[in-house]
Amino acid sequence: MFNFFVDKNNCNDGRYYISGADFNHIKNVLRMKIGDKFLISCDGKSDLCQLETYEAEAAIAQIVEENYSDNELPIRIHLFQGLPKSDKMELIIQKCVELGVSDITPVEMSRCVVKLEEKKKSSKQTRWQAIAESAAKQSKRNVVPTVHSVIPFSQAIKSSSDIMIIPYENEDGMAATVSVLKDIKHNMTVGIFIGPEGGFDEKEIELARENSGRIISLGKRILRTETAAITTVGMCMLYAETELNGDL
Repeated sequence: MFNFFVDKNNCNDGRYYISGADFNHIKNVLRMKIGDKFLISCDGKSDLCQLETYEAEAAIAQIVEENYSDNELPIRIHLFQGLPKSDKMELIIQKCVELGVSDITPVEMSRCVVKLEEKKKSSKQTRWQAIAESAAKQSKRNVVPTVHSVIPFSQAIKSSSDIMIIPYENEDGMAATVSVLKDIKHNMTVGIFIGPEGGFDEKEIELARENSGRIISLGKRILRTETAAITTVGMCMLYAETELNGDL
């Protein structure tokens, strides 16, 4: 079933008014017919709707069942990703949105190979946000996660998170990893910090510890930055779904 995101200002009297690119997609690409059903996510909830009619610039969908699905995690995961090379950021955003992150912030770190020019940061953010929206539609999310602007590590590490998780290749043992997961509770914001291809600088790890960062291991094998991001988000998703939501 297809899923579309609509601003709450476009909902009135039990109907959604869908315009712009989504209107074109529904009418000219999917060629939906009157009566076809699909999901509309708006303001954190997803309603089951059916196409009622087409107007010149909009598709009108009637709500069939409110709050039809809730696919969000009982926690907020904020991924702070060290800027990777080439198009790895696009992969990381796509997969981590599918896994349930709420926010993604690209971070400039000491060992980042990529150094984005100021004039390119805005266009990159726009591109990354579009990827997040596409992934949210595909995975039937109730909200579109926000991709924030690029910030330096010194600013990112001072962000407001209930728990900050920092996977580090020089950390031994999985005991700390298990301990951190057990400390995650309902409605917490979990900040996950992932280093770039070159990993974290030791001074960044020291700064993380000074700001109550929880340094963990992801096992004995060295993971690529994109693998580390997906693995850490996946572990938090699994814990939240099984231990906090009780979905066993």
